[in-house]
Amino acid sequence: MILREKDLPETKYKELAKQALDICNTYQVPCILHSYAKAAIELNAKSIHLPLSLLTELTDEQKNSFHTIGASCHSVKEAKAAEQLGCTYITAGHIFDTECKKGLAGRGTGFLKDVCQSVSIPVYAIGGITKDNIRLITKAGAKGACIMSGLMQCRDVSACFKDFRKDGENHAVS
Repeated sequence: MILREKDLPETKYKELAKQALDICNTYQVPCILHSYAKAAIELNAKSIHLPLSLLTELTDEQKNSFHTIGASCHSVKEAKAAEQLGCTYITAGHIFDTECKKGLAGRGTGFLKDVCQSVSIPVYAIGGITKDNIRLITKAGAKGACIMSGLMQCRDVSACFKDFRKDGENHAVS
């Protein structure tokens, strides 16, 4: 789970993150904090996800605080830069049209394939991923997919995950 709440100031995010980390630790669910590296370090979180612009600002000492570092990438050039900056995974998107990026066409599976082939770290697709198109993500070489809107809008998260694993397929979904 990535805890992304970019509308909160860092102090409020840190309070929320502490609660989320406690819950995730109780249920042994990995929790990746987002954007606020200082808060993540103070909370002793071992995983962070950053926009590339924030990743470039991290010092080596800050990077060494984390076991897992991810970045959001929107081009092959950004994916290569993220890998060189020490990322252990990246998200690439947005792949399909999505309400989150209204009016912007998805970059498509050709883009995703190019990103996957350009780096040696795992790539997770994001943007418009559904149970009907997730097979296209893995065929393009992605390790898995990030689902945001679909999970926030479903009534039964467990049933939603089962839909993604239909027909015995086991796709990595974050």
